[in-house]
Amino acid sequence: MSEALMRAALAAAERGWHVFPLRPGTKRPALHGETACPRTGPCAGGHRKWEDRATTDPERIRAAWSRAPFNVGIATGPSGLLVVDLDTPEHKGSSDAPCGAATFGALCERAGQAVPRTRTVRTASGGSHLYFTAPAAVRLPNTAGTLAPLVDTRAWGGYVVAAGSLVGGARYETAGPALLRPLPDWLKALLVPPHPVNRPPVPGPAAGRRRPYVNAALARETAAVATAREGRRNATLLRAGRALGRFVASGDLTRTEVENALQGVGESAGLTVAECRATLRSALDWSIAHNTTGTAVAA
Repeated sequence: MSEALMRAALAAAERGWHVFPLRPGTKRPALHGETACPRTGPCAGGHRKWEDRATTDPERIRAAWSRAPFNVGIATGPSGLLVVDLDTPEHKGSSDAPCGAATFGALCERAGQAVPRTRTVRTASGGSHLYFTAPAAVRLPNTAGTLAPLVDTRAWGGYVVAAGSLVGGARYETAGPALLRPLPDWLKALLVPPHPVNRPPVPGPAAGRRRPYVNAALARETAAVATAREGRRNATLLRAGRALGRFVASGDLTRTEVENALQGVGESAGLTVAECRATLRSALDWSIAHNTTGTAVAA
């Protein structure tokens, strides 16, 4: 088992993809977190997270994977990858919703495009990862449900489980085309964050002067993120950001207030710092753009 996983890690590195170990049989990084960082070795100059420590060095890979049957994580950003994750509804806690492959197919149809054929990995849960080379001119963040329900993307700040890894007794396997294609321009246009509009900052009202329903909404959405079960946390954070973004558009809350509140509970719930930031940026950009700025939100 260890040798097969080491070969999988080396094969990914030969493609120029930066890999790091995941705990055996899981999708969780095997590297220490910031609170447990010894500040020695690779972290002598400060804590280095999995994205910073991911490598293509064969010697480092052999040394790491000789210790245990680690699964293989691919840091998508440093690897120059954009991976579209087509999930299954069962994995997200539902059984009657259309799967990510179906909602992504509908998105392609609405855009007048064929479903892209590129390197595809079948996940342990029955979903699919579509691998694309990321555009060099823009640093794309992760998204969660932005393109369509049960369709996430992984780029900077994200990672995917590599083919050959084993989770829950099921293996990640290459399925279909093996050739890696560039991210289609029409998908890139949907994923590139909009340029911010330069407006003077508008201070939001202090908590004591807010309308009661604004405080209630803030409390309700932060509680929803804090109590979201595993597999639903990112989607819950996205919905909370979109729900509270309308109060940013109306001037009842500042963007910083919403970001700080949701970032904190998102991290406490188990999401990474980068994942929270990317999801909140996407959610708030969308919500503010779709709500009338300067108009109070009705109760």
